[in-house]
Amino acid sequence: MRILFDRFAAWRQFLVLACVSLLVTACAGAIPQSRPQDYVSNVPPPQRPLLDRPEARPQPQPQPTMAAGPSRELEQAIDALGRGFNGRVGIAVRDIEDGWTVSWNGDQYQPQQSVSKTWVAMTLLDAVDRGQISLDRQVRVGPEDTVVFHQPMLARVGNSGFTTTLRELFTEAMTRSDNLANDRILWNVGGPEAVREFFVRNNLQGLRFGPGERLLQSGIAGLDWQQRYAGRAFYSARANLSQSVRQAAMDRYLADPVDGATANGMVEALARLVRGELLSPQSTALMINTMRSSRTGPQRLRGGVPDGWLFGHKTGTGQNLNGMTAGYNDVGIVTTPDGRNYAVAVLIGSTRVGIPERQRLMQAVMGQVVSHHLRRRYERFTGGAMR
Repeated sequence: MRILFDRFAAWRQFLVLACVSLLVTACAGAIPQSRPQDYVSNVPPPQRPLLDRPEARPQPQPQPTMAAGPSRELEQAIDALGRGFNGRVGIAVRDIEDGWTVSWNGDQYQPQQSVSKTWVAMTLLDAVDRGQISLDRQVRVGPEDTVVFHQPMLARVGNSGFTTTLRELFTEAMTRSDNLANDRILWNVGGPEAVREFFVRNNLQGLRFGPGERLLQSGIAGLDWQQRYAGRAFYSARANLSQSVRQAAMDRYLADPVDGATANGMVEALARLVRGELLSPQSTALMINTMRSSRTGPQRLRGGVPDGWLFGHKTGTGQNLNGMTAGYNDVGIVTTPDGRNYAVAVLIGSTRVGIPERQRLMQAVMGQVVSHHLRRRYERFTGGAMR
């Protein structure tokens, strides 16, 4: 079967397979949309009552099961997409129920950038689960808390600041990728060390956490952080540096990103979140539902998700130097109408190609996940491989 790489060809395949999926879903029934927890763990439907007369009871029929393991087509497609992209990229797809992973450069560390907000949020919810903190805690946000780059909440700070709750900061950080909100959460839960301790306590591999937004971004630029650089002043300070200083700092960062993560480590952590191994059931549901409400990156992985499928994710975008971007990412959990969960990570460590091409790669990866799932559904209910 010829691998389809471009987005339009992937969707032609999807449309054919979708007809099969719709027929199957109509027979099998869909998970109620009003109960998000049903997407976290697949609970079997209640059994029909037994008939009074044993001889009249219907005999159970053997049911075909979803083939374990990834399809050869998916493995070839991910390999081809990784090889064909002009830049350094890590790609991973994990079937959360069956436990297999397909990846390209899956163990290479790539810059996370704002994807790391995922771990700050989980560290907060873990502290809530352990009774150490409350989401209703009041937090003051003042001018002295200003960080760099994207921080929509800065408009509310003014000269005197404002008071909010950790709950609102959590929502703003995860749905709008607000750096100011994320930074206030980070220092309320114990700083970078608290996040690293969360990794160690849960044996999460392939994940790093940097020194916080100020030191991370100033280090990538080649600056020694000073609070007067907060806000727009950062751009001026960075522009005053020589190109040699900036390039040397960027090269150091890309060689060994202090906030790096592997695509394999990323999808394994997301799988463990879905399975309820990292947080309480209540916090797990809150985390996944908040990720589904994200407003960032609509044309990244989300651009390849079909109608009727659920998707929660976190994006990340790094600095640009002379046309080269260090970190353009999207990681998430896609849930099919029949309740199967896949964790997907595309971590573009560095590239000079334009944003549309980066987005096409992400959409193509998601398109292959969709095609794989529908192919497996077809095989499950027909007993034969799709030609």
